[in-house]
Amino acid sequence: MESIVTARSEGGVHERNAAIRNHEVRRRVSALTAYAVVVEAPARSDFRQLELTPPGPEDVVVEIDYSGISTGTERLLWSGTMPPFPGMGYPLVPGYESIGRIVSAGPKSGRREGQFVFVPGARCYGEIRGLFGGAASRIVIPGRRTSTIHEGLAERGVLLALAATAYHVLRTPEGGLCIPELIVGHGVLGRLLARLAVALGDSPPVVWEIDSQRTGGAQGYEVTTVEQDTRTDYRTICDVSGASDVLDTLIARLAPGGEVVLGGFYTRPLQFSFPPAFMREARMRVAAEWQPDDLDAVQALVMDGRLSLDGLITDCRNAEQADAAYRTAFDDPACLKMVLDWRSIH
Repeated sequence: MESIVTARSEGGVHERNAAIRNHEVRRRVSALTAYAVVVEAPARSDFRQLELTPPGPEDVVVEIDYSGISTGTERLLWSGTMPPFPGMGYPLVPGYESIGRIVSAGPKSGRREGQFVFVPGARCYGEIRGLFGGAASRIVIPGRRTSTIHEGLAERGVLLALAATAYHVLRTPEGGLCIPELIVGHGVLGRLLARLAVALGDSPPVVWEIDSQRTGGAQGYEVTTVEQDTRTDYRTICDVSGASDVLDTLIARLAPGGEVVLGGFYTRPLQFSFPPAFMREARMRVAAEWQPDDLDAVQALVMDGRLSLDGLITDCRNAEQADAAYRTAFDDPACLKMVLDWRSIH
């Protein structure tokens, strides 16, 4: 009888200890915080600590190593010129190109602790909007929204979102790939498009670029200007310049039945003269947001050596220097890609 009582007593102690431990875990989880870039208003940012939404059973907690700064949509958020967009408003946490390690995984998250993942942003900051929410030292996000990536990519892993965007531009509604003969714009997205075209196509594309500081760095293709290029029979033209007045120029360079693919983000209405488009029976296609299978496809191309991510990241700053980093990313044409390093802030 005494042994039974002792066992019951010890069992009660174990249960109480387990309850205490569980309470402590819940207490720590409920008090999760992170340092984040907060855009308070156009052209004004802060670097401060935020309380995170407690993770649920489908969530993971990711400690971020690196996050990229987008010179497209993030520039619009920074400048206050972003068109009406779901969830738009200030203050906000920007960023949708983050990579890091899972430090906690819910039982229904489909992920496990220790995995290295790509994070396309998060909404875990309470009253602070997450648009897109990736520029933080720690993130709470549903596991299904993360993508496992190879840890050896290091900071280059932030480029997978742009690479997936470029791959999505190539995909047709039928699920095939349409390799462009002409690419307009030689920023990071244009370079990735050109590298994919070289890797997947039969012949290298031509790339137009108006900024002399961005004409270098071609790998297996030609970079020129619209004035130097006299060709008028391009079957597929991809524009990633974001210039709203470019359509008439591109349509004039199409072959009959040719297609213009709009892969940039345009803040003003796009217009074009109808007769030239009519004469060519021109087609137009808009490429929107990349999908998880796009990211899987480009990561496979990277890992087997067919797609290089080298030479695209030109600047890397400690995340605490985010305000200066954003200004450099948006104002310095020599800065192709700015990356924030969060590793010292965990």
